[in-house]
Amino acid sequence: MQTTVQSSCSVRSRRMAMNGRAPLERGSFIFVIMMAWKGRDQTMRTTLTTLQILVFLLILPVHGQGATLFEETFEDPNFVSRGWYDNTNLQLSAVEHIPGSNHAVEYHFLPGAQTPAVSGGAIRRKFAETDSVYISYYVKHSSSWVGSNQSYHPHEFFLLTNLDDDYWGPSRSHLTTYVEENAGKLVLAMQDALNINESKIGVDLTNITEKRAVAGCNGYSRSDGSEREDCYTSGNTHRNDKVWKSSSLYFQDSQGPYYKGDWHHIEAFFALNSIEHGKGVANGILQYWYDGVEVINHNNVLFRTGQYPKMKFDQLLVAPYIGDGSPVDQTMWIDDLTVATSRPTGTVPDYTVPSAPQNMRAQ
Repeated sequence: MQTTVQSSCSVRSRRMAMNGRAPLERGSFIFVIMMAWKGRDQTMRTTLTTLQILVFLLILPVHGQGATLFEETFEDPNFVSRGWYDNTNLQLSAVEHIPGSNHAVEYHFLPGAQTPAVSGGAIRRKFAETDSVYISYYVKHSSSWVGSNQSYHPHEFFLLTNLDDDYWGPSRSHLTTYVEENAGKLVLAMQDALNINESKIGVDLTNITEKRAVAGCNGYSRSDGSEREDCYTSGNTHRNDKVWKSSSLYFQDSQGPYYKGDWHHIEAFFALNSIEHGKGVANGILQYWYDGVEVINHNNVLFRTGQYPKMKFDQLLVAPYIGDGSPVDQTMWIDDLTVATSRPTGTVPDYTVPSAPQNMRAQ
């Protein structure tokens, strides 16, 4: 939520309304509770009562059938005042931004660097606990952008849960979901390494116990449309991951509707599966939209087992990262970020929809 009204406020409000998202009221009671709950003072955040959080949920503005958890327009660097923490020293670009905006956040990778030289490190924001999360943002890449040049990374957006603390590392958690891209393809992924039964690595525990991981190491099924499962050692323990990718390239080198050097609207949605009679039911949802067009959609995903029935999403982490180091000098920009409990109803594509890219391969 922004507290400083920019000169382009009326333009931004009209643009957001066209996208099915009404701007939040500034200076409201919502803002007071959010700042207390997610402000820089850890003691203040942890002493708020359940009643206050319940009131917050009840008065949130509703978009379609969901509530907006927060919005970030990157118009000024006062991130701490809006509930962000960890690395809040982001570089804002006044040159690259979407229409109706004055600034976007810039992530500039130097050759060999794992994190950006500009806006490096992780910035985080907590939000009210929820079973479902929708994330929307706009992204643009430099003409030199190649990502990692590997079949994995860069990491970009992470969602964590109430089972891990405010500064938890995402790769070894009770559940982390990812929104990112790889070699021009759209990517959703998950890890739940802290749930791995280390004594049963490679054993399918699906019909034996709920005390197991679901993203690899303790059993795995591709019936949910995932294309890859991984179980690998890291020190004295194991980590895992499960990945869904688009079949075509959506960030391309050539000019046209999929050109990586243009602004594109990215949307993703995760809904945790239900728990019935102490067991996890594979009815979780994950979806990905590119410029308003649905590209990935699966509604039979298992994110949690009966071991953690009270698991809920409660944290967004933005941390572009290339594990093997950036192969080139490259930059990406992010603008107009929204996090909500569901996608706005009546959302339409951002432009005339072209046919899906065909017969394209990553170089």
